[in-house]
Amino acid sequence: MTFSVLARDPATGHLGIAVSSCILAVGRAVPTARPGVGVVAVQARSRRGLGPSLLQGLEEGATPAELVRAAAHAAEDVDRQIAVLDTGGAVAADTGRGSFPVSGHLVGDGMSVQGNMLASTDVLPAMVRAWDATTGDLADRLLAALAAGQDAGGDLRGRQSAALLVVGGTPATEEDDGVRVDLRVDDSADPVAQLRMLRNLQRAYDERDYEHLALFAPEGARDLYAAPAAPARGDRAAARAALEAMRSRPGWSAWLAAMAGDARLAAVSRLLDGAGPDVRC
Repeated sequence: MTFSVLARDPATGHLGIAVSSCILAVGRAVPTARPGVGVVAVQARSRRGLGPSLLQGLEEGATPAELVRAAAHAAEDVDRQIAVLDTGGAVAADTGRGSFPVSGHLVGDGMSVQGNMLASTDVLPAMVRAWDATTGDLADRLLAALAAGQDAGGDLRGRQSAALLVVGGTPATEEDDGVRVDLRVDDSADPVAQLRMLRNLQRAYDERDYEHLALFAPEGARDLYAAPAAPARGDRAAARAALEAMRSRPGWSAWLAAMAGDARLAAVSRLLDGAGPDVRC
């Protein structure tokens, strides 16, 4: 019913999983991750508590191979499909004999792909090839592999949801929860494409790419991003128009006054210096 890819980035130590399926909210059912511990995929007819149980096993010192071997011999897990990855990049996977055909898994260096009820036997090899051919950020490599699986047919029944989860390779702290990416598309006609769009939006947030954010923001928030985007291109008219649009909305003038010291809006003020009264933050 599902296909997924999980992997470790040797450069950063980050661990991640991307998954898609023709079920509602696959991000709730399949991926489980814990910073500094590992990432798990539980698919097919897996019981809901298996993911946290496998992570607990990792935290207690068991290897992915040991955990997968134990699950393979558990009568209650005969129909399940699992993959387990630890912080060192060790990975193991197994497809229970009761999993829906076409099903299987492929394990590589610090990564694995797995799926069941697939449209064809081409899905998993296509995912591995895409992973190997893609460089850069872990989240983007995971998405490339997921998209390749979808392009090769994906879930036999169709498409509905997808998720992307990346965590750090070190334990969470009070200052950092260790979650690097946590994006979900719960119900969509093209969930993998929607997930990629969300990933691009998150990158824009992280990089403060206000031009991109203004382009895709909902109408009510568009001016909020258009204003700090204007100084980068020296567009005084656009900055003024965005600020005036925000001031015209009930309650926004008080918020703008409270944000007067914010560096992003300060850049807008500097651009508008000398442009006349009532245009500065």
